[in-house]
Amino acid sequence: MKTEQVLAELEAKHPGEKEYMQAVREFLVSIEDIYNDHPEFERAKIIERLTEPDRIITFRVPWVDDKGEIHVNLGYRVQFNNAIGPYKGGLRFHASVNLSILKFLGFEQIFKNALTTLPMGGGKGGSDFSPKGKSNAEIMRFCQAFMTGLWRNIGPNLDIPAGDIGVSGREIGYLYGMYKKLACENTGTFTGKGLEYGGSILRPEATGFGGLYFVNRMLQEHGIDIKGKIIALSGFGNVAWGAAVKATELGAKVVTISGPDGYIYDPEGIKGDKINYMLELRDSCEDIVAPYADKFNSATFFPQKRPWEQKVDIALPCATQNELDTSDAERLIGNGVICVTELSNMGCTTEAADLFIEKKILYAPGKAANAGGVATSGLEMTQNAMHISWTPEEVDKKLHQIMNDIHNQCVKYGKEGDYINYVKGANIAGFMKVAKAMIAQGVV
Repeated sequence: MKTEQVLAELEAKHPGEKEYMQAVREFLVSIEDIYNDHPEFERAKIIERLTEPDRIITFRVPWVDDKGEIHVNLGYRVQFNNAIGPYKGGLRFHASVNLSILKFLGFEQIFKNALTTLPMGGGKGGSDFSPKGKSNAEIMRFCQAFMTGLWRNIGPNLDIPAGDIGVSGREIGYLYGMYKKLACENTGTFTGKGLEYGGSILRPEATGFGGLYFVNRMLQEHGIDIKGKIIALSGFGNVAWGAAVKATELGAKVVTISGPDGYIYDPEGIKGDKINYMLELRDSCEDIVAPYADKFNSATFFPQKRPWEQKVDIALPCATQNELDTSDAERLIGNGVICVTELSNMGCTTEAADLFIEKKILYAPGKAANAGGVATSGLEMTQNAMHISWTPEEVDKKLHQIMNDIHNQCVKYGKEGDYINYVKGANIAGFMKVAKAMIAQGVV
């Protein structure tokens, strides 16, 4: 395999899909050597098959607002690869949603799901509809219209959607209610459901919890104690909330959260009632963090800035793709950061990630570190199939073990002398599992 040739051919077929091309490039660079060591992969054209989705479902979503006006959005589902299990991945409702973003997310999901060791393939979907500023009735009507266009293409053994940006427990409830009505079955096809109808305990916190379990293992692997470390988080949704809770439990201090309006710096630490207030901010539909500084005197609000300018030990992007760039990376390194871990999907630009690796900063990609969310979704699928529920302690124990196992896989494939390249390790570990499954199943 020649990476640049593969990328050139892919870009010629799919021009302008920058997020998707970024994800594929980063992946191919990591696995090129091991791929070329396995001529059977080339004979089976594994890369050519892996980089094209099995199918992309696109549909219009007409819905009526509270004033009786009709709106039309686009709906998507990218079913990328099901070599190791049914398609699994979230739905994103946000004005920025396009096919490039969903393809990048679906591609990453293949290997993230493989790393969990659970039988889940990779997929992603969503719409350019934004729930912000909409009434509950409008959101319900949109979700029902969206599901009318999608329901025939999902199911418990085919494709199991979940939440993502703009799709929380409220949206999952409306989507699943409509799916259940149309399909005439109650099989737990969605994950992220409410506890009253088949959801898993700890699912809202799982990505943040799992991310901190992973970070803690990274630090332990290098003889570093997380206690007393200063952490910068971006975002203020479920991922940042779960990360703040678990970081505080482990003895670290979280000093930042952020939103589209800027970021909060609280040197006293974001803990206790302050963490609970993050949920109030998230649910306010204002999409801003500035009110935190009005409520707590210890905090300062920095408008239209990002938290990576603060001096911290650990930086955890928790919001969206490419939220930490080269200038941010240089500033963090200059301030002595020891660990940067993506809890968002592809949270760092390629150049920023390369710089962390060049400087031998502990750095882990989202496909490894934020896999706790989909891992807990996989546990929810298991509970639904078995018609049982587990206690918080049981779910947390399983999540902790899964994140430890992901870390160990990254170390196995990513060790380069005295440095562990977690990007390389995660990509190779996920790829080898999927590639071997594709070889075993023939050309399909």
